[in-house]
Amino acid sequence: MKILVIGGGNMGMTYAQSFLRSHITSKENMMILEKSEEKAQELAKKDIGTIYAKPEDCLAKADLIILAVKPQDTGVLFEQLKPLVTSEQVFLSIMAGVKIKTITEALGAPKVVRAMPNLPAQIGRGMTVFTSSDAVTRIELVMVQNLLSTTGKAIYSDKEESIDCATAISGSGPAYVWHFMDALVKTGLEMGFSQSEAELLVSQTFLGAVELYNASNISLEEWVRRVCSKGGTTEAALESFKGNEVAKDIRAGAEAALRRAIELGGGV
Repeated sequence: MKILVIGGGNMGMTYAQSFLRSHITSKENMMILEKSEEKAQELAKKDIGTIYAKPEDCLAKADLIILAVKPQDTGVLFEQLKPLVTSEQVFLSIMAGVKIKTITEALGAPKVVRAMPNLPAQIGRGMTVFTSSDAVTRIELVMVQNLLSTTGKAIYSDKEESIDCATAISGSGPAYVWHFMDALVKTGLEMGFSQSEAELLVSQTFLGAVELYNASNISLEEWVRRVCSKGGTTEAALESFKGNEVAKDIRAGAEAALRRAIELGGGV
């Protein structure tokens, strides 16, 4: 299977490198289309496939095309690609907000998979939700899931609106976690810990909490209750969170991300 990644940014290269690392494809079958000459030169040094500057030189060779560009860059790009597209090619889009209907109509491509990954895919700990147009076969969906799973976990949804929701939860979610961690690290510094000590305290606490949760069948609410003894320190912190409506703010943030994802897709 020949794979073309359009866009040599972080996520595009994460996929290219994961596919090669997992031996799902080879360097000989990996192609990357990058319009920036400077970026193309950088990619060529990494030896992860053949680098192209023009779609007419590579698109026809590809069985699977990964659209890893910014949504606002699709106008000109789709105009260049459309005359070169064939009905048997599968397009995998990881662009936030851009609907399957928009892609199929703009490219004349019936087989479109839309996915929302997140940044931890770079270390094989990603979370991806994906869906597809009706023309994508079951065999092709299995192929796509196998590819996506090289970067972490992947789940299929038959509802496209789930992709925008995943954008708000798992797509943007790592930034929410890092934001909370950063606040705790800064608080640790104020309490007298060194930078390295505060970072270790926070990172190990998050890592341990997630792994403990994943290793059990206990709900998040129950874990909170187990840590929170009556009149203790954890209860004091949680009462402060409740008083400041932290949970409400988290939900509002995720809802803002969802609205923006919908806006990026043109609101349809």
